[in-house]
Amino acid sequence: MNYEIYLNKISNFLIEQGVAEQYADVAALVIPFVGLTSVVLIFVWLVMRCKNRKTKQAVLKKTADGFIQEMPPGKSDGLAPGQKEQHAVLTDEQDLPKTQARDGKPVSPPIIEQPVEEINLVQRLHQGLSKTRSSLLRRFDSLFSSHDDVDAGFWEELEEILISADFGMKATQDLVESLGRRLKDSPLSEPNLVQAMLKEEIHSRLSANKRDWPPQGSKPIVIMVVGVNGVGKTTTIGKLAKQFADQGKKVVLGAGDTFRAAAAEQLSIWGDRSGADVIQQTEGSDPAAVAFDAAKAAVARKADVLILDTAGRLHTKINLMEELKKVKRVISREIPGAPHETLLVLDATTGQNALIQAKMFQEAVEVTGIALTKLDGTAKGGIVVAISSQLGLPVQLIGIGETVTDLRPFDAEKFVEALLDKPEMA
Repeated sequence: MNYEIYLNKISNFLIEQGVAEQYADVAALVIPFVGLTSVVLIFVWLVMRCKNRKTKQAVLKKTADGFIQEMPPGKSDGLAPGQKEQHAVLTDEQDLPKTQARDGKPVSPPIIEQPVEEINLVQRLHQGLSKTRSSLLRRFDSLFSSHDDVDAGFWEELEEILISADFGMKATQDLVESLGRRLKDSPLSEPNLVQAMLKEEIHSRLSANKRDWPPQGSKPIVIMVVGVNGVGKTTTIGKLAKQFADQGKKVVLGAGDTFRAAAAEQLSIWGDRSGADVIQQTEGSDPAAVAFDAAKAAVARKADVLILDTAGRLHTKINLMEELKKVKRVISREIPGAPHETLLVLDATTGQNALIQAKMFQEAVEVTGIALTKLDGTAKGGIVVAISSQLGLPVQLIGIGETVTDLRPFDAEKFVEALLDKPEMA
């Protein structure tokens, strides 16, 4: 039989190579068995890898389905019939879905822009800061009504109110001391004066660190975005890319978060939405290599803006901070003056933990500005004041809602107005 001939050939070959004759026959049987087993194992590995890839795609598709929600009653008036069925809700807490297929053709989910009349900044700030404002004003009313004079008890209660709104201990003590000095020099010493003075003091601190937004410099303007996972970093980058693109700017995105599964794919979705070029490498690649490629691409394609995503593992990991330093060195070497903005994305709902993160990142990569997301989801909006005054960092952007236009450049005056004025006074 054929297999006996093959075995004899293998056995004779082994004997020629110095294998003892009594072992040659056994070895001739073992070698084909090992070879066949290896082939089977490789085949199983390829099948499992394909299955995992399909599972990842299914998860992303499920995420996509979660982003398409029914239009709330009464909100579809004035839209064309084809627009009334569905609209896309873009959240800070989730990354964007993959492009969906329709009739065999790839179609990106629609971007729903807010009507012009809804984009009034003060109105949106009032809505976004409603939780913080309602808590503060309610407690202020109680404080003013229960004290006829500004005494030690008044100051103690005011400190408690500010700390509970996440102004932080240092910023709170600084504010209270400044208010105390001002009231001592004032001919009037009435509790009701405190709120007006508090607005002025907060505005003064938030304005002290003001920097240009968007950052200035020769093209391409480079914005390096840092922050831990889960704070809305990818979504913030995507919204920024869309806003710059709507202004007629050519945008390049660098997918430098090579350690998080599907991070590059999610950034690519935003690239499709905004028309931005996305520079990426395989998962697990060196982030600095991605930064190098993105910088080269931005220069070659004469881009106006390069936004670089970075890894976002725990801020307590020393290796992550070293990686970020390396990325920054590469960018500055390829594009003089870059990065023009090192933007730290923080989640407002994490309160004082956001302040700790800011300190760690500031030490590692010299953060130049803050993007504070999810302000509409917290009753502790005082964290804006804590970060700005304690770290001397400007808050450049705030997220006060789910849509692209709800990522806003920070305006200290309007922020204070929305934080401490009643809605009917806006």
